[in-house]
Amino acid sequence: MSSETRPARLAVDIGGTFTDIVLELPTGERLTTKLLTTYDHPGRAVLEGITTVLDRAGVAPSEIGLIIHGTTLATNALIERRGANTALLTTEGHRDALEMAHEDRFEQYDINIDRPIPLVPRHLRLPVRERMDRDGNILIELDESTIRRHLSVLEDYEIESVAIGYLHAFVNPIHEIRTREILARARPDLSISLACEVAPEIREFERLSTACANAYVRPLMASYLARLAGELKTQGFLCPFLLMTSGGGLTTLDTATKFPIRLVESGPAGGAILAQRISEHLGLDRMLSFDMGGTTAKLCLIDDGKPLTSRSFEVDRVYRFKKGSGLPVRIPVIEMVEIGAGGGSIARIDKLKRIQVGPESAGSEPGPAAYDRGGIKPTVTDADIALGRVYPEKFAFPLNLERANQSIQDNVAQVLEVDINLAAFSISEVVDENMASAARTHAAEFGMDLAEREIVAFGGAAPLHAARLGHKLGATQIIIPPDAGVGSAVGFLLAPISYEVVRSRQQVLAKLDHQLVNDLYTEMRSEALAIVQEASTSDSLIETPQAYMRYVGQGHELAIDLPAGPYTESHRDRFTEAFERTYKNLYGHVIDGVDIEILSWTLMVSEPVTQRLTPARLEPGAPLKAIGEHSVFDAETATRLDVPVYLRAQLAANVYINGPALITEDQTTTVISSSFSASINSLGCIVLTKKQPPGENSE
Repeated sequence: MSSETRPARLAVDIGGTFTDIVLELPTGERLTTKLLTTYDHPGRAVLEGITTVLDRAGVAPSEIGLIIHGTTLATNALIERRGANTALLTTEGHRDALEMAHEDRFEQYDINIDRPIPLVPRHLRLPVRERMDRDGNILIELDESTIRRHLSVLEDYEIESVAIGYLHAFVNPIHEIRTREILARARPDLSISLACEVAPEIREFERLSTACANAYVRPLMASYLARLAGELKTQGFLCPFLLMTSGGGLTTLDTATKFPIRLVESGPAGGAILAQRISEHLGLDRMLSFDMGGTTAKLCLIDDGKPLTSRSFEVDRVYRFKKGSGLPVRIPVIEMVEIGAGGGSIARIDKLKRIQVGPESAGSEPGPAAYDRGGIKPTVTDADIALGRVYPEKFAFPLNLERANQSIQDNVAQVLEVDINLAAFSISEVVDENMASAARTHAAEFGMDLAEREIVAFGGAAPLHAARLGHKLGATQIIIPPDAGVGSAVGFLLAPISYEVVRSRQQVLAKLDHQLVNDLYTEMRSEALAIVQEASTSDSLIETPQAYMRYVGQGHELAIDLPAGPYTESHRDRFTEAFERTYKNLYGHVIDGVDIEILSWTLMVSEPVTQRLTPARLEPGAPLKAIGEHSVFDAETATRLDVPVYLRAQLAANVYINGPALITEDQTTTVISSSFSASINSLGCIVLTKKQPPGENSE
């Protein structure tokens, strides 16, 4: 679509600390703003930010062609346990599946590990007499009287939302559907989530956990989305209102309201999409996406222009972010590691006089001490300010530098008996090492390494820490895109409309029932098209089928791309070849003489990607001129240096900046350490390049 006919678009990203707004004009120019998130009604900051960018651009609401929204509200509600009063109706004898989980230990040597507390307490996990076998054949008919007996419990405990999850209902959902009919007739106001719709796939614990999580956040999200949509309409926005999903696609308001669990990682997914588009444009095969905001840091591996994806995710890991210690949900998600290391992460001294940072965050209320909103505990942002990494004159709002220094002095420097520079640097160093360690571990889990990967850094805090993180990981180049401070929202504008459907039907490849598979894909295609076509006007939708395969006897599957159907007996060999190729790439060998089985089948239907990054219009400009100097603590020399400060908007195509220096813009500051130099590439990105050691020549 040409710029003359493409309408203006808005992207909105609500994070735990900041709400980011991006207005993209028909010319491709972007106007942005960043506000503190308003917890009482997050839509208040959204509307205020939208008004700000529209006024600056002179654009009326009626001229906006699309609004895209991503939010952490569902995630925060799960973590903070601020969801609805929820009950679970499940097969008699299986009410404790949520609490039993996998009956394993995620930390073998700690006898005091905390397990995640189920969202639904045992007295609200209500047994229903019914039973099906694994093939969906009815063994015990649904006893409707047991459902009606539970109605009084729902009334007594003022239940707002119910999850319904029966054994093997992902194969035959008839009992779950009938239960919904009975409850809806008796309680029309009740929010009802069916496991067969939320997560129609094998593994009972994950399926029930996902259904309960969806039910838990659904009333809150439905109310918020309906209110915001109504307020936007009142202000004159009559355009489509789409939601970013955790899988990296856009979906409709109705679908997001029905399945809000699919929104849990929508903000970080937008950032991964931005990194993916940068990777595609620059032809970079191996990249690490680094997104650091006010509450968390997210790292994502992007290989061959694609981020890793998964169908499983854990919310609220309660034990050092260790896998297995969170609430599992089965949704399409871009695979990333997320740790409590944002600008608002709080630093403290433990009993052994070690600095610990996060996962607790000051958020936007009260916020870091420097925000002067009542916060008194030292945060990463306070440390960055004390180290001189933030240029106060260009920050989004006034900062109280004295409060930042005082919080670090009272809570860290004084306790450890060190000066404030070392105390602040220690806070920052702990955070940077935590992020580097998380990146190494994440890569190792997927059989990958971080050697010679470019880093693309965005989010309000990432450009401040990117050089130090890159130094630890051995990166030779770090890329800071335009509008990096609102990078995830920019990524929303680059995402296609899409929807993924899953069905679990176990098949051994040696006895593949290709007709069953074709029937499954016909059903999945119909479901996905109904959602995508509601929001898309494209005549050429793309279908991406996958199968989750493993050797018989193994406990986990690999996602394998499938050729387009319909399928015949001849596809058995092609499926085998695809699986063995992926398995060998990951593990270095294949296993002979063992059957291969498929547990689940997925289908992604999406628009073609039409929104791409465009080259920056940069011309060689006047000689580079600093707008001032700023005192910065340099990690390599452990001294404070007066370094030049440059305004990003003034950087021309032929710029070269030798670190140490700062480049400031409206939402963030890029720190160029003494180990790096900076230039500008064809996309207008700042590129930090590692300097060669003295005496070392390039090949």
